[in-house]
Amino acid sequence: MPKFVQRFYPERIWAFSEDKASVYITFDDGPIPEVTPWVLDELKKHNAKATFFCIGENIQKHPGIFRRIILEGHSVGNHTFNHLNGWKTKTSEYVENVEKAGRQMEDSRLFNSEIVNRQSKIENHKSLLRPPYGKITSKQAKILQKKGFKVVMWDILSYDYDATVSEEKCLQNVLENLEPGSVVVFHDSLKAEKNLRYVLPKVLEFIAEKKWFCKSIILNS
Repeated sequence: MPKFVQRFYPERIWAFSEDKASVYITFDDGPIPEVTPWVLDELKKHNAKATFFCIGENIQKHPGIFRRIILEGHSVGNHTFNHLNGWKTKTSEYVENVEKAGRQMEDSRLFNSEIVNRQSKIENHKSLLRPPYGKITSKQAKILQKKGFKVVMWDILSYDYDATVSEEKCLQNVLENLEPGSVVVFHDSLKAEKNLRYVLPKVLEFIAEKKWFCKSIILNS
């Protein structure tokens, strides 16, 4: 992500430059049974933690996978209920859709007593928001920020979802730009599956070789 864009929206989170030993891998668009469990297995192999920005509708369909994400120590964030493009959506509709996703996240976690007992570790869903496509208007962002949301963007986009991007190019998109504090975007989606299955294990191995840590995004309230 160009630095001038990041400077234009300083209130949004792009990276964690003060962190000299960790990277922050994130996954958008899940959870789905075809991809998300495999992602969780790969993360577990490397003792890596990540942040999953979940679509409310997918949580509604697959609550068990959502609960597994939390139980395995990862952070979760809001990706709207219906994967809305903020630039093409009325502000009131967009805000309600984000809040609807938040309610779905809350309802899904409450089905599991073990999750309830770990409440302090999973409050992020009330504050982390990644706008689908990275598209959110300033008005939408200001309203949601007043409601306590932190808009989390990225400084590395893998382009795993793009069918015109080869597996190797997707890998290099990440490795050539990865540095401590980076926030990387992958997608646990069918569209991204081919590239993701090739790239994610190699990225996790690279991070391990660098002796960096993969951390979940956890913000102070």
